[in-house]
Amino acid sequence: MTTVRNTSVDGGGGRREEGGAYAPLPARRTGCATSADGTRLYWEEHGPKDAPAVVLSHGWTCSTLFWAAVIRELPDDLRVIAYDQRGHGRSQRPRRSGYRTTALADDLTAVLEDALPNGERAVLAGHSMGGMTLLAAADRPAVRDRTAAALLCSTGSGRLLAETRVLPPGIRNKRVRHFVHRRILVSAAPLGPQSRVTRSALKYGVLGAGSTAEQIAATARLVHACGTAPRAGWGRVMAGLDLDAGVAALRAPTAVIVGTADKLTPPVHAHGMAARLPHCVGLTELPGLGHMTPIEDPRAVAGVIRGLAVDHLNTSGSKGNSQ
Repeated sequence: MTTVRNTSVDGGGGRREEGGAYAPLPARRTGCATSADGTRLYWEEHGPKDAPAVVLSHGWTCSTLFWAAVIRELPDDLRVIAYDQRGHGRSQRPRRSGYRTTALADDLTAVLEDALPNGERAVLAGHSMGGMTLLAAADRPAVRDRTAAALLCSTGSGRLLAETRVLPPGIRNKRVRHFVHRRILVSAAPLGPQSRVTRSALKYGVLGAGSTAEQIAATARLVHACGTAPRAGWGRVMAGLDLDAGVAALRAPTAVIVGTADKLTPPVHAHGMAARLPHCVGLTELPGLGHMTPIEDPRAVAGVIRGLAVDHLNTSGSKGNSQ
């Protein structure tokens, strides 16, 4: 049974270090996993060595840095593993043929096998394309055996172009909307240096109206750091996304989060997945937030992760920081 929560979840203490909530965190351990096609994937680990594990999978045009504020809010009795998707951050850029949802599943499998000891299960949390990664890998035995619970955050399983709300609602022509939304996804045009114009465009497209200057700046740093080839390559994949089968295959207890003002993966996706998941343990709607919910409200996202860890891992969920 799905429950809808319209208030933020308190995720715990959250230490604010010099540089702000979105500054890089020093990793206790780093590694490099090799995917099925040879693509090298960077991963990093935070928190106590032998603590129960959470694995974080970021979205399109982001990197492990995307999760910094959430990691700061997570309890100090969790071990947190974050990795860079192929073509992002410090992971290797694949060949042109390496942009596929099956490659995302291969990558998650490789990271889990490299970073988790045999037999260990973790809470897996994915944002946007990271959530799509969880769906793409849901039928992989190596992933299923290592998944204690899952979080699908600001994501969808298909029909992204049909539901996207980036264009104003006054533009009703479906062909025009489809054409423009597709061009936004697949564009390989350089973004150029950060400016007031690019920051305003990002705020409009992926953040809620109430987002702060710090949140806008953190988002801009991530998106501008992504290369044009990975941005366009993964955009083409998402333009034709069809992972509905992955929703039915995700059998682990799964929570869903969405911002009510999300233009890229609007709440219709969250509600549809929550209704079709074999074991949905809750749908959290964050009022007024856009697509970048872990940046806009890291405490709420960390709170849901903490709840999954308490319920499905051997942890007390004590407040504090994982560093």
